[in-house]
Amino acid sequence: MIPVPFFNGKTVAVFGLARSGISAGRALKSGGAEVVGWDDKAEARDAAATAGISVRDLGGIDWREVAAFIVSPGVPLTHPAPHPLVVKAKEARTEIIGDVELFLRALARKDAAAQAKVVCVTGTNGKSTTTALIGHLLSLLGYDAEVGGNIGKPVLELAPPSARRAYVLELSSYQLDLTPSVKPDVAVLINITPDHLDRHGTMARYAAVKEKLFVRQRRGDVAVVGVDDAPSAEICTRLSARGDVSVTAVSVGKALGRGVYVLDGKLYDASGATSREVQDLRALARLPGAHNWQNAAMAYAAVRSLVKDPGEIGGAMASFPGLAHRIELVGRIGHVRFVNDSKATNAEAAARALGCYDNVYWIAGGRPKEGGIESLRPFFPRLKRTYLIGEAADAFASTLGGEVAHVKAGTLEAALRLAAKEAEGARGSEAVVLLSPACASFDQFRDFEQRGAEFKRVFALIAADARVRGAA
Repeated sequence: MIPVPFFNGKTVAVFGLARSGISAGRALKSGGAEVVGWDDKAEARDAAATAGISVRDLGGIDWREVAAFIVSPGVPLTHPAPHPLVVKAKEARTEIIGDVELFLRALARKDAAAQAKVVCVTGTNGKSTTTALIGHLLSLLGYDAEVGGNIGKPVLELAPPSARRAYVLELSSYQLDLTPSVKPDVAVLINITPDHLDRHGTMARYAAVKEKLFVRQRRGDVAVVGVDDAPSAEICTRLSARGDVSVTAVSVGKALGRGVYVLDGKLYDASGATSREVQDLRALARLPGAHNWQNAAMAYAAVRSLVKDPGEIGGAMASFPGLAHRIELVGRIGHVRFVNDSKATNAEAAARALGCYDNVYWIAGGRPKEGGIESLRPFFPRLKRTYLIGEAADAFASTLGGEVAHVKAGTLEAALRLAAKEAEGARGSEAVVLLSPACASFDQFRDFEQRGAEFKRVFALIAADARVRGAA
């Protein structure tokens, strides 16, 4: 744990007592603060109390005596309306921040010998894979890399800073809203597409929150920006015009006169006087598809500024194991690959997986999102058969209609067993059994991670049976 000492002797309120909230409360307490926490869920309050955090309804406290209000990123600050506790805190002029802000302030108090590098990654899509890949590369190339934020451990649970430490933090727009002093050594913006507009109000406001990642950067800092969408390209132009930050533009599909780009699956570095090929990304089985090529290009551009020999980065990518539950190759039985993409909780995310494969036996469904799977029609010709689960089964069946053979399997286990049997029975070319639900998991599972774990559990049983039959 990284202690937070700068609220010593003061009262700090924490709202939202999931993992990061409890972590923040413990770090504040270890630094001498008086912490009072609250969560609307009884089980979260019980967990906080077990962790030694005083639990009290924050609606009744005297906000004039509260030095800071630490809120969960999911708590609305402005849109569609500020949470009532946010209103109370603002009226009392209480500072409203998140656990990442506490973490960065704690780092800033360390002496120069213990200074660590900080890499922050944001974007609408691809944040988790890019963050994990950067952490993997830095770990292989001389750093003690710690990955956290919106992925993995809560930031205050990461190892303490040291001279060879590198923190790689995934930051959502919600977290950036609560982190006013963010100033990364390397800031990465992958892309900006419409998302979370119910929270931010407009696309312009959403993009402005993403741009906060770069506001405090100064000479010596590095900005890596994807330029394949208009909002990100505009941010890149503004950063370049500032002249006080080293800016690397990144593109997939077009050559750049200066920057990092991918053409025909090959990664090029044109940040120097000439362009040179770095890696054939098509050879990386754990990073399939153009969207992963963008992630790889962003990671390369971020890491090259921190290592002595950028020429080693391409080779290091080959050992990346992939991100759990995101186009994760779980295994193979004969000519059939089994891919866990449980993290695909909407159609846009599922499209990225469907675009990677042909001859797909697709498992989809769960708690549906607005728009369903209508946008996935261009991928229907790739589907051999679809196995529908959860609350979305009827709606998805209606969309698939007569275009795609489908069956309402009900549960994930039933769907996977049926898909495995039919894919194995279809002799010939390579096939893929793909869990990419295009839905939330909450109708049948605690979260997408539990859903992905169930896919792996059932696959292990099917694979064991195949070995007995001699089919593997």
